[in-house]
Amino acid sequence: MQRQRSLLALIIVLVIAAITVIATIPVPLGLDLRGGSQLTIQVKPTEEIKEITERELEAVKKVVEGRINGLGVSEPVIQTVGTDKILVQLPGVNDPEQAERVLGGTAQLEFRTQKPDTDTQLLAFRVSESELKNKQEELRKSQDQAAIEKNRADLKKNNQAIAELFESTNPPLTGKYLKDAYGEPTQGTNWNVAIRFDTKGGELFADLTKKLAGTGRAIGIFLDNELISSPSVGVEFAATGITGGSAVITGRFEAEEANNLGVQLRGGALPVPVEIAERRTVGATLGKDSIQSSIYAGIGGLILVLVFMVVYYRLPGLIADVSLVIYSLLTWATFCLLGVTLTLPGIAGFILSIGMAVDANVLIFERTREELRAGKSLYRSVESGFYRAFSSILDSNVTTWIACAALFWLGSGLVKGFALTLALGVGVSMFTAITCSRTLMFLAVSIPSWRKTELYCPNLTAANKTEVAR
Repeated sequence: MQRQRSLLALIIVLVIAAITVIATIPVPLGLDLRGGSQLTIQVKPTEEIKEITERELEAVKKVVEGRINGLGVSEPVIQTVGTDKILVQLPGVNDPEQAERVLGGTAQLEFRTQKPDTDTQLLAFRVSESELKNKQEELRKSQDQAAIEKNRADLKKNNQAIAELFESTNPPLTGKYLKDAYGEPTQGTNWNVAIRFDTKGGELFADLTKKLAGTGRAIGIFLDNELISSPSVGVEFAATGITGGSAVITGRFEAEEANNLGVQLRGGALPVPVEIAERRTVGATLGKDSIQSSIYAGIGGLILVLVFMVVYYRLPGLIADVSLVIYSLLTWATFCLLGVTLTLPGIAGFILSIGMAVDANVLIFERTREELRAGKSLYRSVESGFYRAFSSILDSNVTTWIACAALFWLGSGLVKGFALTLALGVGVSMFTAITCSRTLMFLAVSIPSWRKTELYCPNLTAANKTEVAR
């Protein structure tokens, strides 16, 4: 009994915490609910790059992500489509022409030299840049559009200030001379970034590094006029610079950091033009109507389920209804904490998971009724009902999780949203069915006035009632 009380206290604490989370953290809305713009970007081959491979497409995608971050859009969706397209969804952006201007065009990568006596300024601006980027991530979660716009303007101003501390070489060393860039592991746990130029680029890079070697000034690597790396050059290269057309950027990178920088460099080096193949705008009114319709459908379905459970299962049905409400609160709070972007398919997944939660309770109650009809006591019947139903509940949930994993891995966009919300809902439903329903059921059978078998199995025969009373 003490264990049941402890579990009840835990459930109450979780419910209060869930309500607090729901009240303080909003769930981000996807493009179909919030409204916004959707662009399909076509990556086109050139004479130099006759075929767009996955490697080039990923590099261009990285550049697009950086440009969208400059727009200050909260919860964007960026994904590759097929072998030569990138799909971009921008919730809340109602001016697709602005997005098209920012996303269109070839990435601009340039290697610049740091001006003398600017070390202190550069350090201060880089610290400020890091703080503004961290603040930007926090603001995106809060969806405070005015604050996001102000922070974006401050970040742009800070980037411009950093750019003024560097100057271009003559002639400029740009991305068109870069042949490749990639992360490579060292002997320890750190990673480096290897870069390789063509013949002309190698000569320009040697001249640049010769001027900077041993001075303490950095090479500014800029992508779309934003500093992405600033390595320095050792004094040992003062005589000739770094020759051979190849170099290694060291800096105790982690594997992901090194690979990301390699992708950025390749993206800026690609002389690959892009164009907007398709542009769509989703109105906020449509999104509002969709939300309203979904809410009506969800509430209507939930009420019908709650009524059915009470009418058919009596007291256990009422307990299941309480568990279902707890389930809904915990699941929604999980969406808020994880920052799940809610879409119409996501809402469908959530509503479907409610059905999974009810299904678990139905299995438990039917097993309990079977035990009562077999002549067992009420307490033993409830205990056996949960025990016998557990394997069926586990099997159905595991198979659903496998399906969700396949949809999330192989699907895209809205399909992933459906899979994610369904998977989270199924996980929480298993907890509420096994923990909440169980705790409440055992508390119910411990109350003398609630031990009447007709409250649990109204169609129990008189003979069986006599056996139960033994």
